[in-house]
Order: sequence, then C-alpha cells, then structure tokens
Amino acid sequence: MGLFANFKETIFLKEDSELERKIIILKELQKKYPNNEKIKNDLLLANLGLAGEKEIAYELKNANLGMYVLHDINLVIDEYKAQIDYIVLTKLHTYFIECKNLIGNITVNQNGDFIREYYLGKQKIKTGIYSPLRQVERQKEIYKKIWIKNHSVIGQKLYEKRFDNYYKTLVVMAKSENILNTKYAPKDIKKSIIRSDNLTRILKKDIEENTDKDLIFSQKEMEKLANKFLSLNVNLNKNYEEEYVTNNKDFNIEILKNKLIDYRRKKSAEKKIPAYYVFNNEELEKILDTLPKSLQELKEQDILSEIKIKLHGNEIIKIINSI
Repeated sequence: MGLFANFKETIFLKEDSELERKIIILKELQKKYPNNEKIKNDLLLANLGLAGEKEIAYELKNANLGMYVLHDINLVIDEYKAQIDYIVLTKLHTYFIECKNLIGNITVNQNGDFIREYYLGKQKIKTGIYSPLRQVERQKEIYKKIWIKNHSVIGQKLYEKRFDNYYKTLVVMAKSENILNTKYAPKDIKKSIIRSDNLTRILKKDIEENTDKDLIFSQKEMEKLANKFLSLNVNLNKNYEEEYVTNNKDFNIEILKNKLIDYRRKKSAEKKIPAYYVFNNEELEKILDTLPKSLQELKEQDILSEIKIKLHGNEIIKIINSI
C-alpha cells in the first residue's frame, strides 16, 4: 500500500440522496392534502435530516485530508437491507456514518442508553431513543455479510480479523448548538459518538496516530474500493404516493371525506337546498365509519332517511367505491 502526500481533496462519488427526492414528493403531496398531519410531520423530519446531512457534507468537503465520500448508500443481501448516510474512505479507514439531527439535547448514560430531552411548548419532554450506534453497527454487519460472500474461504481467514480494525462506525450529531453529553457513557460508545464540528478532527487524529505506514492506502486503492461500494448501491425506487395514499387507510378516509363534502356542496348549489338536506356532518361521519359498499348496506346502516337515500344514495356509494 503506497504512501502519498499530495492527495488532500474530498471526492464525492455520490452526493445526491433519496431524502431529497422524498422532500420534493412530500411537498407535492402536501399541496394536494394540506390537512394531513402525517405528511406535515414527515416533511419536517425529512428537512431536519437533510439539513444534518448537509452539515456533515460541509465538514467533509473542507477536511483537507484526502478522502472519497459516498452519500446515501443502500446495501441489500438476502432479506437484509442497510441504508447508510455516509461512507467515508480515508487513507487509513472506511467509516460508516449515521447522521442524527435531533431537536433537543442527547445524553448517553452508563448503560449506553440514549436519552433525549427537549421542550414542547413549556413542557419538558424526556424520552429514550433507539441507539443510533446500534443502527450503524447493524449497517456494517450487513456489509460484512456481502464482504464475506465475495471472498473465498482463504480470503476470509486472511482478512476477517482485520475487518473490524479497518471498517469503523461513527454517529455524528448535527445541530452544534445542542448538547451531547457522553460523560458517563461506556468508553467504546463514547469514542464513536461525536458532534459534526468534531468530525474532521477525529478523522485526522486516526490517521496521525497510526504508526504502521504499510496500512496507509494509496489514492488509487481508495478510489477502487469507493467504486466497489458505488456498484453495490441499490436504488430502492420507493413509491411515496403509494406509501402515503394507496396503502394508508387514514389517508383514503380523508380523500373520501373531501369527495363527499365536494359532492354535497355541488348538490346543494345545483338544487338550491341547504347542504344538510343532502347529508349533515353527523351522517357524514357515520358513512365514513361504516363505509357501506352497496345501496342495500347503506339502507341497513340506518344512517340516512329514505328520501336522502333515494335522491343521493347511488352517488354516495359510487364515490365510496371509487377510493
């Protein structure tokens, strides 16, 4: 493995992310369904996540250490899937990085539990969260399955012991104004959780503290491995319209409610009658609760009067069955 001194750039082989595409689609869905809370909340979280990832990208681009970077890589083997925020290849190690951009402060206690504290209005909320370190370690384990699959038995025996020394995991917390308290965290966890403004320092420290120059990778070797990761990336082609609309019962009920209200408004204007002559709000809620699929079912539910069923029943059932 050749030593090199001139390579100081940060080269992004993949800089785009699925999160960017998701935000674009969620914004379009929000225009169509402005009252849907799930879209509103998920869009907020997606924007926070992307801001955190951009914070890390900025640190990496200005690191001046010589590295290859891949953003948002999806690995799949058998039934296992891993979505990795960043894979960073330096002269010494390859890092799997999980980015977290959480509102509030994070404390890691002596048991390695992650505790998040934040304010909701004037109320202080304190809650445990799933360990992001365990999350990124699982991502590395899935890559190891792929690595083993692609090596001969002899190759596995030769290099498997060095695998964990070469491939590292990091959790990088964005939002530098928040507090990250790892004072009482176990030593192995403490060194793997850092704030974004410490990322470059940690990468540089790992390189400077290395005493075995034979372990230093050349730029050519780094580029080869980076392209290998790129070739393993799987485009999952998530259908967000389906996720939020087609397979979402609450979403479908909201669409149905809007269609029924629109029908009632048009009939009211057309016949010059009050809207409740078509059906009132209480009757509307009962229709949404029971979802009759035929005129007979609508009659059996005893929701509408005979005259309302006679005048509007067929159209109501048609609208229900269109969703």
